[in-house]
Amino acid sequence: MTSIAGKLARQNERAEGMGTNKNAVKFCNQDYSTLKTQCLQKGRLFEDDTFPAGSSSLGFNILGPNSSETQGVVWKRPKELCKNPCFIDNGATRTDICQGQLGDCWLMAAIASLTLDQEILARVVPPGQSFQENYAGIFHFQFWQFGDWIDVVIDDKLPTRNGKLVFVHSSQGSEFWSALLEKAYAKLNGCYEALSGGSATEGFEDFTGGISEKYELKNAPSYLFKVIQRALQLGSLLACAIEARSSNEREAITPLKLVKGHAYSLTAAEEVHYQGKTVELVRLRNPWGNVEWTGPWSDSSGEWNRILPEEKAKLVNVAEDGEFWMAFSDFLQSFATLEICNLTPDTLTSDKLSYWNHYQFSGQWKVGSTAGGCLNFPATFCSNPQYAIKLEDVDDDPFDGEDRCTLLVGLMQKDGRKQKKLGIELNYIGFTIFKVSGSGGRGEVLLRNSPVARNGSFINAREACTRFHLPPGEYIIIPSTFDANMQGSFLLRVFTEKQCKAGDAARKLLNKTKMMSRSGFSLNTCRDIVSLLDKDGNGKLNLEELHVLWQKIQKYLVNVDTDNSGTMSTHEMREALAKAGFQVNNAVLQAIVSRYAGPDFSINFDSFVSCLIRLEMLYKMFTALDGKKTGKIELDMLKVGLQLDRPAFCMRSSRCRLCKG
Repeated sequence: MTSIAGKLARQNERAEGMGTNKNAVKFCNQDYSTLKTQCLQKGRLFEDDTFPAGSSSLGFNILGPNSSETQGVVWKRPKELCKNPCFIDNGATRTDICQGQLGDCWLMAAIASLTLDQEILARVVPPGQSFQENYAGIFHFQFWQFGDWIDVVIDDKLPTRNGKLVFVHSSQGSEFWSALLEKAYAKLNGCYEALSGGSATEGFEDFTGGISEKYELKNAPSYLFKVIQRALQLGSLLACAIEARSSNEREAITPLKLVKGHAYSLTAAEEVHYQGKTVELVRLRNPWGNVEWTGPWSDSSGEWNRILPEEKAKLVNVAEDGEFWMAFSDFLQSFATLEICNLTPDTLTSDKLSYWNHYQFSGQWKVGSTAGGCLNFPATFCSNPQYAIKLEDVDDDPFDGEDRCTLLVGLMQKDGRKQKKLGIELNYIGFTIFKVSGSGGRGEVLLRNSPVARNGSFINAREACTRFHLPPGEYIIIPSTFDANMQGSFLLRVFTEKQCKAGDAARKLLNKTKMMSRSGFSLNTCRDIVSLLDKDGNGKLNLEELHVLWQKIQKYLVNVDTDNSGTMSTHEMREALAKAGFQVNNAVLQAIVSRYAGPDFSINFDSFVSCLIRLEMLYKMFTALDGKKTGKIELDMLKVGLQLDRPAFCMRSSRCRLCKG
């Protein structure tokens, strides 16, 4: 019950704005302003006991306590490393980010992208931090994590060896915002070693709260240019890179002045009229601020003299600033990958931009209840969490000319980096989308129906994300692990161009359910039955009350025990509850399984009836308290005390002070 209460409390906090960038969740319950004020008043520098300057904060294997890689490491503050340390000196730039001895180049690429947008940088690196004014050895940063923004406080002790920073550092050696940012991110994920290995898209998302999609340009869809244009209209961040086949090729410059193994930003996509035809152009930016493409449509190429003067005036800016245009066809041939980080509305401040509509749902795969596995496990697949989405309005400018609705679906599994030190690997995850059939667009989704869409192959990555173009209608999205009975928590996110209706699915996949054989009731179940049905309060059931009990049992058993096995699988419990008249969400189902299932995740007849009796009592209690029929109730301490005073939450006894009989 405490876990359910905690979940409800978190939902209420989110409804009041907790978890937004402006009201971030305090990691380890540490409040930056309070701690800094205390340090200044006491005249001491902050020391963070939740992420101490020691071996546990470095790592668990390669950077473990007995590793040669950590020998000679000394934790020092920036003022011990140079005379006049700066937090940010003359703005944050890519030269502030030099990778150290940690294999987190993916994070360096993401941090470098922050320097291209000062507004987004300020969301991650709160302004006003300094080594001069009111310095107290304390700093803080904000990251997006699985649906919430988290404020992480750190002290400024950094790992060094021979007087130099071991991990990320600036090229000048006197600027420390990037090193402190890396430390805060390491704290969030458990230790420095937890950051080893990853994808830049993970960093993009944790710095923006957006959702990322990746395109292999050799297999680019025919409408990719329109996707790029639409993404730019929606304020998305776009990055692209040329493949480097070996370490020797990394940052090698081609004859046409493109850099291999190097991330570029894509900042514009336009069409011009050239020699009687339309040419698609993209504008790229080299973060170096120089070394530009010298091929067709480069700054000084002759193509610009053969287009309309007004088009040239709009697009051309001849300067060695790292920004240049190139034909989209040359872009597809020269570059290998394109990554698009689509941002949530709260990240964007410009009134000129359109916005994605954003929906997100947290869920769990629990062994025995909601960990049903993929479609290879038809007996349990239907027990996976399910989410309904209703698409009504089609895109204004469809890519293929058909009336379709664009949506991005991303499935992210939680806490993978924190679990590294425990030896827990990421699950193989994916999702399947079914079309809901039936009158008026409502009805049952049949397991025998083929899915209309899926993310592709199941992957053991943090996130699986795919773009879809679906006709209007109602759909069920089912996130799952590849194998059944794999434990895990996840975040499902849906981005749509048009507003839609989305929520936890009430209808469920049809699956054959087994009924339970008739056996005697335990003493506890008998007590529950008497509490529910004993109208006159004598502690017994009369003939009339016994008849009501029999009717309820018959109702509970309808279409359940088809094989007379005497038990039912916990994966079948939701359907059995629905047939008995109870629609429950995943949290309630998981609580039921924890309370009533046996070691083999089966539920016998006695436990099944006991569960339904208690559910009915709770439903009646809720109805009694929900006098205005709003679907919500408030409980004060008096009502909570009255509930605890009734052992079985009696709602039918004349002794009940809540319902008065």
